[in-house]
Amino acid sequence: MRIRYFVIFLLLLSCNQFKNRQDKNFTSPKGYDFRESSRFYVRQSMQEISGIVLAPDEQHILAINDEQGRVFSLDITANKPYTSWKFDKSGDYEDIATNGKDWMVLKSNGHLYEVTGLYSDSTDAISYKFTGGGKQEFETLYFDSARNSMVMICKNCEVDKGSGKTTAYGFNMGSMEFDEKPVYQINIEDIAKLTDTKIAQFKPSAAAIHPIEKRLYIVAAVNRMLVITDLNGKVLEAHNLKHSIFRQPEGITFAPNGDMYISNEAADEAQANILKFKYHH
Repeated sequence: MRIRYFVIFLLLLSCNQFKNRQDKNFTSPKGYDFRESSRFYVRQSMQEISGIVLAPDEQHILAINDEQGRVFSLDITANKPYTSWKFDKSGDYEDIATNGKDWMVLKSNGHLYEVTGLYSDSTDAISYKFTGGGKQEFETLYFDSARNSMVMICKNCEVDKGSGKTTAYGFNMGSMEFDEKPVYQINIEDIAKLTDTKIAQFKPSAAAIHPIEKRLYIVAAVNRMLVITDLNGKVLEAHNLKHSIFRQPEGITFAPNGDMYISNEAADEAQANILKFKYHH
């Protein structure tokens, strides 16, 4: 009898979990349809693709992977090896950003690397050590022209433990120094309310400012979400991302016309890819 009740309990539990997955609301931001995309598969060398930035020619994507101190140029329309430039030794590099002139790469510990001599045989880097205290983990870097700063958002920082917040720090591109105080904090409860989910921590994996809307789009692979905030971290929208489309979203960038590119690392035996979503005004 006990076995029978136990089996019934397991069936009810699995049915409820399935129902919860089915009831989860998957939405797209205004101007986009996440059900419609162009999918570009990347070569074996970039299965750990992380940060991405669309090049000015809008055909190449500059990218990094998690393991090598290299910047790769991906021609998503051609089937040939990617050109790359070595800027530092191997390490856990998570994102790349530019102000249109300078290129910066983020390491998971918060250190920044100013890549010099990109596109040449003399590529190198100047490193800037993150000055925040405690244990830090970052995956997100983007450029905010209004602040003239590179902004990096915590994925797992000691300062956020138990606070219900996710903190962002700035690096001033004029002084080439980290700001003493955080740029802003994101309220996790605001995200939870919009997605109707319980969130212990918000763990961003990439972010970029929309060139037309001037809002910040943040993807979070762990939370499987796209969160939109203003440039001071106030949550405006939050969208659950469907796993069958977004296996492991680790990078985001925009074309000047608003077209959005999101990169997915290889996951669940699925090949790494870059998805392009058309922007409809």
